[in-house]
Amino acid sequence: MRSSKPCPVPQQHIVAFLVAYHQNKQLIGEKGLLPCKLYLQNVKRYFKGKIDLDALSYAPTIIWFLDWSDMDSTLDYLSLFGLATSAFVLITGCANMILMSILWVLYLSLVNVGQIWYSFGWESQLLETGFLGIFLCPLWTLSRLPQHTPPSSIVIWAFRWLIFRIMLGAGLIKIRGDHCWQELTCMDYHYETQPVPNPIAYFMHRSPWWFHRFETLVNHFIELVVPFFLFLGRRMCVAHGLLQILFQVLLIISGNLSFLNWLTMVPSIACFDDVSLGFLFSSRVKERVVQMQSKEATREQLPLGCYIRKVVNISFGLLIAYLSVPVVLNLLNSRQVMNTSFNPLRIVNTYGAFGSITKERTEVILQGTSSLDPSDPAAVWEEFDFKCKPGNLKRRPCFISPYHYRLDWLMWFAAFQTYEQNEWIIHLAGKLLAQEEETLSLMATNPFAGRAPPRWIRGEHFKYKFSQPGGKHASEGKWWIRKRLGPYFPPVNLKGLKKFYEDRNWPYPMRD
Repeated sequence: MRSSKPCPVPQQHIVAFLVAYHQNKQLIGEKGLLPCKLYLQNVKRYFKGKIDLDALSYAPTIIWFLDWSDMDSTLDYLSLFGLATSAFVLITGCANMILMSILWVLYLSLVNVGQIWYSFGWESQLLETGFLGIFLCPLWTLSRLPQHTPPSSIVIWAFRWLIFRIMLGAGLIKIRGDHCWQELTCMDYHYETQPVPNPIAYFMHRSPWWFHRFETLVNHFIELVVPFFLFLGRRMCVAHGLLQILFQVLLIISGNLSFLNWLTMVPSIACFDDVSLGFLFSSRVKERVVQMQSKEATREQLPLGCYIRKVVNISFGLLIAYLSVPVVLNLLNSRQVMNTSFNPLRIVNTYGAFGSITKERTEVILQGTSSLDPSDPAAVWEEFDFKCKPGNLKRRPCFISPYHYRLDWLMWFAAFQTYEQNEWIIHLAGKLLAQEEETLSLMATNPFAGRAPPRWIRGEHFKYKFSQPGGKHASEGKWWIRKRLGPYFPPVNLKGLKKFYEDRNWPYPMRD
């Protein structure tokens, strides 16, 4: 199989590095919600102050060897370098193992200092996909049609093995998880309770019950049956690729799952051969491929580099097989875990999604007041809106895939946990009290813009539901209706948070 493009992976790298550039300073920078410098210092302290093999294995990142005095700039440089490299590959259609390795190392370095902000399954999936993409390319040559280096069947099957594990893992975790997947009722709740719904989900939620049962059955078929098409010959393998790509398109339309679904299409492309993909390329390109193949067929002796490449490909295949052992054992285990890595470089991982479905949507709403006494019944509490997560009842759900607002997603998780389990949310409250500009850039609205900062911030817990299309609330312009459940965390002020910050070595919030 030959292609005029080395691999679609750089498209996803562009999004990932763009998200990193826009949000890393606010989340893991010098004054971030969970500073990565403090994280690395704690790791170093745990390993007795040494940056040795153990420390590197625990947190593999090139940031260990870079300047920590200006961590914000370091994070920006890594993101911009990755953005520029992936843009070059995408625009030129040329890549080699060096460039693809750079992309992999850069993103690995960010993921391993990103802490909970980079704890999503698609981070490991992008790293594994990027690692496989390295071996699709020639070592040095930068050409759309490099000679002597057609993609090895070992690499093609590594991509197929990846999509097999992604889909089967997702299907098994559902069957073994929430009973609603067996009862075919999960889709009754999913559109409303997914992390960041989009406008189409608003209408899909109101589909008739039989349609929700049907789409649950289709989900089980795609995730539990279709993956085995890979091993049933060429036609079934192509059918697998078509079904998986169509399935991912439907998921993109109905929700904001970051670049996950876009990324999952990439290994599905390995299901197609030259015949099935021929319509994508011009006759000129196809003629060049035929000429190259005929020349190689008549060549009596291959260059030395081709033999070295075969050894590399075989070694690569053996590595993937070895690292797959715990992953396969996990798939066969009734106590299957999802989105887990068994090796520090995240080369072969476990995957899964929505093993459990929340039946009710709860949201944490942050509110501020200028009142001297937060207990005063006359105190006016004003709400901070996030970029994409539900808040303002009249704001239309956003449509942002493949982009990703990391804070909005973590707020969704925090809503069905406690603030004690998510101390960063108190850190966020302190930064809003100080009106720090970088933190405010993560918010959609700041009710105190151009005014004195709030004296108090509190977290309120609400139950949210979609309004009924065409109903009373919808006629008032409301996409959501809500009911207060109670306080999420009590009112806090900067003075009262001083010891909280000192105990965690977090920089005390200061107004910019």
